[in-house]
Amino acid sequence: MKQILNILFLFSVITAAAQPPRAPSISSPDVHADNSITFRFYSKTAQKVSLSGEFLKNPVDLVKDTSGIWSVTVPPVTPDIYPYSFTVDNVQVADPNNTYIFANERFKRSIVEVKVLSTLCNRDTFSRFKRSIVEVKGDKPLVHALQNVPHGKISYRLYKSATLGVTRQLLVYTPLGLDMNGKTKYPVLYLIHGGSDTEETWTKVGRANFIADNLIAEGKAKPMIIVMPYGNVRPNPMPDFTKDMVNDIVPFIEANYPVLTDSKSRAVAGFSVGGGQTLNIGLTNTDKFAYVCSYAPYTATDEFKKNFTDWSPNAELMNKQLKLFTISVGTEDFLYESVKKNITFFEEKKIKVKPYIVSGGHTWMNCKQYLATTLQEIFK
Repeated sequence: MKQILNILFLFSVITAAAQPPRAPSISSPDVHADNSITFRFYSKTAQKVSLSGEFLKNPVDLVKDTSGIWSVTVPPVTPDIYPYSFTVDNVQVADPNNTYIFANERFKRSIVEVKVLSTLCNRDTFSRFKRSIVEVKGDKPLVHALQNVPHGKISYRLYKSATLGVTRQLLVYTPLGLDMNGKTKYPVLYLIHGGSDTEETWTKVGRANFIADNLIAEGKAKPMIIVMPYGNVRPNPMPDFTKDMVNDIVPFIEANYPVLTDSKSRAVAGFSVGGGQTLNIGLTNTDKFAYVCSYAPYTATDEFKKNFTDWSPNAELMNKQLKLFTISVGTEDFLYESVKKNITFFEEKKIKVKPYIVSGGHTWMNCKQYLATTLQEIFK
């Protein structure tokens, strides 16, 4: 028996020696009291590691210590939620020590579909793949922060899209107190994500549910249902989503939730590619959506050209039907010039459009601002 135990002990020692060294346990990111942030990454073999983030103008290099831990501390950052990533020897990666991942098409698309998507988005937008998220809270709670207020519910629902011939997923935010069998009926906002995003991005990155919770609690927004569909229609994210929205999504919601069904109780909004889809859906169906709010819309699509080339709208009728039509964009947004042309185009067609021009780029930081503004203006 002693001989057997010695053999087993020797075997365990040899096995342990053959195993590669375990990576040390490290913390990343660490947000400090002054809002500076330390990022860390472990690699014994990497030649260069750099950090990119929407809180930085340019990437910064991490410094490696003798144990193989790379680190960098960036100066204080304005409180918000920011995507970031590491570039390790020219390969972009998310932070392996951070479970807070940017929800996007990296988790849904095939290689072929990603190639299709890359033709629709510029390099900066498409690089949102493989990113992590860091939240800088600051001293005062922001509109998207988790606060001590009544909270609504997020439900994952499946609906049958007769338009596309498939079953698809959407998210539904319902305010606290909603009674599925009660007499109270609610208005509905249909909220569309960007081209490289998914239906989850509005909650996991855009914090749409917390924004709604906070504004409803303050009496700044009416209690409402928010529907966040999957807006990318594979393999091309453009054609047929308008039909899917009007013929499948809206009827599904109205058959399964206590909602008001007149046009003045429906709003549609969206960001980037979803902002373009918002224009396609809302402005071709002003009898169904009285509120149309487009955030930094991407409109270089076949559907937009089909809908608005040689467009001769009945401006008087549309202006009566639309309670609110807004287009928002940041001055550093890569779509800024094209969005200004969109605004001018609708103004020349005598359609009443309310522009919101803010600082910042094509980011979800701006997107949260756009949504917070919208929620305070619709259904009033």
